[in-house]
Amino acid sequence: MHFHTIIVGAGSMGMAAGYYLARQGKKVLLIDSHNPPHQDGSHHGETRLIRHAYGEGEHYVPLALRAQELWYELEKESGEDLFLQTGVLNIGEKDSSFIREVQSSSETYHLPLQTLSAKEISQKWEGLSLPDHYIGCLETTSGVLFSERIIQTYRSLAESFGATIKVNSEVVDIDIHKDSATVYTENESFEADHLIATTGAWAKKTGEKLNVSLPLTTLRKTFSWFDADDQIYNAAEFPAFTFAISQGTYYGFPSIHESGVKIGRHDGGREFQMGRPLKPYGYYREDIGDVSDILEAYFPHVQSQNTGKTCVYTMTPDGDFIIDQLPQHPNVTIACGFSGHGYKFSSVVGEILSKMAMNENVDFDLAPFSIKRFLK
Repeated sequence: MHFHTIIVGAGSMGMAAGYYLARQGKKVLLIDSHNPPHQDGSHHGETRLIRHAYGEGEHYVPLALRAQELWYELEKESGEDLFLQTGVLNIGEKDSSFIREVQSSSETYHLPLQTLSAKEISQKWEGLSLPDHYIGCLETTSGVLFSERIIQTYRSLAESFGATIKVNSEVVDIDIHKDSATVYTENESFEADHLIATTGAWAKKTGEKLNVSLPLTTLRKTFSWFDADDQIYNAAEFPAFTFAISQGTYYGFPSIHESGVKIGRHDGGREFQMGRPLKPYGYYREDIGDVSDILEAYFPHVQSQNTGKTCVYTMTPDGDFIIDQLPQHPNVTIACGFSGHGYKFSSVVGEILSKMAMNENVDFDLAPFSIKRFLK
């Protein structure tokens, strides 16, 4: 069976790309080794942050703003609640590179941002107690995305527009031809004019099938929920947050529907090889210790841990994404290496990937995400 586009990997970016292609009337096939949304990738755990004034670099801001527009459009089309505008409070020392980049990007792009002292933060939110040398930069228009709900929404809409989705189907080989690609599963083969590879933590293995060596590292990461005073930490009153401090880099969420405060550590993690069993949450001492120390120090009304989960980061050497066509095969596009901060962009990345497959112009500078920076 012949398709316009085959998407290998129907997670965050792949499912979004499938939706945009199907909405344009393209015959699209999505293949996934699991049944998305699922617990074996990088999208589970219910929630993800979206930030606009971006501490990782100003080149991300146009993407973040377009992503936000698309999240609103998806809510309108589906009738689902997919985004919660809690605001995001970025906390750190005023001279830290992350805080400076947040402030700089907000100035460049005229984004609403309030800079607050530690004292002002404590007065505004009883649930935070910070050292005097910390400041906070509050992005009032940012907030929380419901990650698994979004993937299910994309899937439902893509199927309603005619997309074919094959789940629990592992891709065993890929042949790239001049104007097409053939994808093989254990029992079937499929052909398309275009191929999009968005296999997340399995991207290095997919790269081998495409004869390209990707310098990707997979990290075992964790995040936890803690019981907390819901009158203080509820999402209507308390913002989502990041910490970029000497102890590490952290991110977290207010209590949504009385779920407790959710927090994870962004830096660190333990390297592991995909295909091997992922150690369960709590196996390592730092699974709880890393975040409980921060909560004990700065969150006076957070109580005992409630639950925790593992997830996977797929890291590039520089922490920037890979979004590019293969140099020798422009009909093949790969998107991977989202390095633990990619989910918020999955709407706009999906739109970009769909445009690349349709040979349309992309309205963003993708040079920072070129695969060529890693190819010899």
